[in-house]
This record gives sequence, C-alpha cells and structure tokens, in this order.
Amino acid sequence: MLLDYSQVKHIYLVCGHTDMRKGTNSLALIIQNQFSLDLYQEGSLFLFCGRKADRYKALFWDNDGFALLYKQINSGKLKWPRNENEVKKLSQRELRWLLDGLKIEQPKAISTAKKGGIF
Repeated sequence: MLLDYSQVKHIYLVCGHTDMRKGTNSLALIIQNQFSLDLYQEGSLFLFCGRKADRYKALFWDNDGFALLYKQINSGKLKWPRNENEVKKLSQRELRWLLDGLKIEQPKAISTAKKGGIF
C-alpha cells in the first residue's frame, strides 16, 4: 500500500521534535497519552519530525493496521512548528506547503472565499 496524501481525511502534525528511533508503538503512545487523539479514526495521518528537520515519519491507520513511513530529505529542511506541547490539525493545502519546505502559515496565500456571492 502506497499512501496518497491527497486522500487522507485527517492530518495531525506533532509539533516539536521527535526521536526518529521511535517505532510504530512508541509513536502511537505519544498520540494517545500526550495528545488524547483517536489513533484508529479512519483516514488519520500523524506526522513527526526529527531534531534536524530533515526527516519525518508518518503514522497512518488503514483499517487493518498501521503503516509507518519514513522520509529523509537530501537537500533542505522542513519548516516544522517547534512548540513541544502542541499538535496541529492540517488541511491538505498546509500539508503540501509543509512537505514542499514552506511554513504552514502562509501570510500571502489567497484565503478561501466565503459562500454567498461575489460582493
């Protein structure tokens, strides 16, 4: 199974740095014990970043088990939020920015239009 990030329903970013030696069980315990999130919510992706911000892990529940993905970036670093006690829920757009090496808060991005007409 390859993970198509665009099909993920719930994206959670664990801020701060995580020890990249941790495996599936240790990362799952962080999600449950530190942030009280539902690990088994269908389509949930949990992202963790190393201290150097040049690698990340993604923990994904696909209804019959966890997939643990690991990526090391060869050139560049991620703009990972560093507040150790926080988890952020991301949109697909913010995830794309993050994985492209941009900050998840883009001050000049065009915001989503409100419904109700042109004016």
